Amino acid sequence: MRKLVTVITLCCAAAGLHAQQHYTLKSCLETGLEKNYSIRLVRNQEQISKNNATIANAGYLPTLDLSAKYSGTVDNTETKARATGETTQTNGVFDQTINAGLNLNWTLFDGFKIQANHKRLKELERQGETTTRLAIEDFIAELTAEYYNYIQQQIRLKNFRYAMSLSKERLRIVEERYIVGNFSRLDLQQARVDYNADRAQYMKQQESVETSRIRLNELMANPDMNQSVQISDSIIDLNTVLSYEQLWEATLNNNATLLKSAQNKTLATLDMKTIKSRNYPYLRLNTGYGYTFNKYDISPTSKRNNLGLNVGLTIGINLFDGNRRREIKNARIAIENAQLKQEELTQALQADLSTLWHAYQNNINMLKLERENLIAAIENHEIASERYMLGNLSGIEMREAQKSLLDAEERILSAEYDTKICEISLLQISGGITQYLH
Repeated sequence: MRKLVTVITLCCAAAGLHAQQHYTLKSCLETGLEKNYSIRLVRNQEQISKNNATIANAGYLPTLDLSAKYSGTVDNTETKARATGETTQTNGVFDQTINAGLNLNWTLFDGFKIQANHKRLKELERQGETTTRLAIEDFIAELTAEYYNYIQQQIRLKNFRYAMSLSKERLRIVEERYIVGNFSRLDLQQARVDYNADRAQYMKQQESVETSRIRLNELMANPDMNQSVQISDSIIDLNTVLSYEQLWEATLNNNATLLKSAQNKTLATLDMKTIKSRNYPYLRLNTGYGYTFNKYDISPTSKRNNLGLNVGLTIGINLFDGNRRREIKNARIAIENAQLKQEELTQALQADLSTLWHAYQNNINMLKLERENLIAAIENHEIASERYMLGNLSGIEMREAQKSLLDAEERILSAEYDTKICEISLLQISGGITQYLH
């Protein structure tokens, strides 16, 4: 029985280990891009725009209708002969008619409106692709930031755990020396307060780690929000060799928002062409093949059948509609506004890129400085620990040395994460955010 329990325990443990998936940034992004609900919704919208971009939807193809109709009339008639004045009355006269036919209607020319509509639908298709690209880039930036935030929170948890272990060891030493009279009760209480404060901070940080883990599960659309997320990276990997000139050139060529703005200008131009198409004549083909059957109750002809083809061409031009001039003026303004928005966006992107670039460089320089400070803080803590063990340093001073060490580690961690966020934002603006997928 004991062997059976052992086997079952080992199997369960193996299953648990198998269930824990280790994620890299790439695998997180791939999972999210496949399962995330927002991404799936925007891709469906893109597919709708693709489905709409057809020659039929533009108006190139004719319409073909099949119709059939039956009608019957029941009349009471009264007829008076002019010559004799004789009146004849007939009641319940029942006449019947059956119509059936195929009708084809085809706009052969509509002042280039059809061509403009087709180009507009194709441009909307491209804009749908751009919208999807924007959503994907935003998603990659958001998930990448959260991935490194998760690393940041785990590192911070590790730092707090280390601080708690230092406080615990200090409390142990104080308790031992308090018994023999080397430390006062004030020293003992202060050590306990510091240890409990570090424990509370550690417990609070566990909450931050869990919050980030849940957010990662949400972004990846994992069905279980409580699912464990084991990531392969343990440090915040930084790219410190970005070039401003290359970033700005890439922004002008690849920024999705800028591309969408250019597409909006193209759509405004096509709207103008659609309006101007009303200045041209139109040509329409109408043809049909039909069958008509008539049955008469009292007519000299009892029934009649008609079967034949009809063809017609309609040509016309709209001479005046009262709104065309106003619509053309507004369309010109719309094109101008689209151009102004594109220029405004270019300026805003340059401002954002410059701001992020200066923050990126400043954080890199700060990181170098804080790493030097950490070395000094570590040495200071070691010296303080030795003096504290010899009784030449108070508990308050020892606590200050410990706090300085933790603060130095925290500043480095914050600088690393801030640098990473700047890096992510710079790559997003320049259209290079997808490199995290490689």
